[in-house]
Amino acid sequence: MNVMTGNNEFEVGFNIPARMGMDEKDIQTPCLVLDLDALERNIKKMGDYATKHGMRHRVHGKMHKSVDVALLQEALGGSVGVCCQKVSEAEVFARGGIKDVLVSNQVRQPEKIDRLARMPKLGARTICCVDDIDNIADLSAAAQKHGTEIECLVEIDCGAGRCGVLTTEEVVKIAKAIDEAENLKFAGIQAYQGAMQHMGSYNDRKAKTDIAIDMVRNAVEGLKTEGLECDIVGGGGTGSYYFESNSGVFNELQCGSYAFMDADYGRILDKEGKRIDENEWENALFILTSVMSHAKADKAIVDAGLKAQSVDSGLPTVYGRDDVEYVKCSDEHGVVSDPDGVLKVNDKLKLVPGHCDPTCNVHDWYVGVRNGRVEKLWPVSARGKAY
Repeated sequence: MNVMTGNNEFEVGFNIPARMGMDEKDIQTPCLVLDLDALERNIKKMGDYATKHGMRHRVHGKMHKSVDVALLQEALGGSVGVCCQKVSEAEVFARGGIKDVLVSNQVRQPEKIDRLARMPKLGARTICCVDDIDNIADLSAAAQKHGTEIECLVEIDCGAGRCGVLTTEEVVKIAKAIDEAENLKFAGIQAYQGAMQHMGSYNDRKAKTDIAIDMVRNAVEGLKTEGLECDIVGGGGTGSYYFESNSGVFNELQCGSYAFMDADYGRILDKEGKRIDENEWENALFILTSVMSHAKADKAIVDAGLKAQSVDSGLPTVYGRDDVEYVKCSDEHGVVSDPDGVLKVNDKLKLVPGHCDPTCNVHDWYVGVRNGRVEKLWPVSARGKAY
């Protein structure tokens, strides 16, 4: 496939890793490959779960940063919209046709507030988080300037130790100020417990989430006494969604990594003590890499190093094999232990990244594969949108 955009021709091996219909063995490496069957099964499974439990699912766009994946989650999983962490990231999804966008973060810089206030003109419901009453006047002024409405969630720090307020009194105070502000709408509560998502023990995760649920329940009751109802009580991630969905207080999930999975999430245990990448979600995202040197008998050197992935949560694992192990990396090289010399130059390996979110952000394309052939070529639409 040669795609023309203006004066730029896309060429395999130069600015795209593959073309539609290409045999999987000919994909250029290193690149991100999606197993489309596994991806679709993950999306449908989470969608069915949310429906069964009477929950809305607002997928986390920061994980994949892809309009195409978000639209698939909407079509196959019934998602109601996306969460984003940055205004520029949110704009990408709004411009791409997503009609309900939450910036699940604080927006404070004047230029960013102005851009946020213009987002409804793109046809998207626009929501952001607030944890400081001083933020409200600026949001209101920008929305009035552009003749738009910004919806606001009061963020509760329910254990992550980052943004958010800690008491019901603070929640109520900020919510009332939002409710009284021109061109703003109080929409509910944001309460994502991010600090415990990767804790290995199911019971440890539950204990942390129980604390968060109690905080949220108290806040919701406090708001009701002031006549304020929550349209959204949002939170829940891949490591905890079953707790929030059975809490009786949350009504929106914000899971992201379930769709792709990564090595770090895969290690956490479910209620039966089984790894979730074996018993709950499938690995759908891989870094495809090629052996480029085997000058040393006991190790192969592959072309996926630090610049092809994030290793903040650990090194990648080699998918489907226990005879070789990815053991080290530098900028452009990965070292694979190969004690029996089973690999040869130009062999390809599928790596499960340690942390999918920042790994996706260093690539331009997803190559979607089914039955050994390239079926999709999707841009990482919001790559680099960190503003």
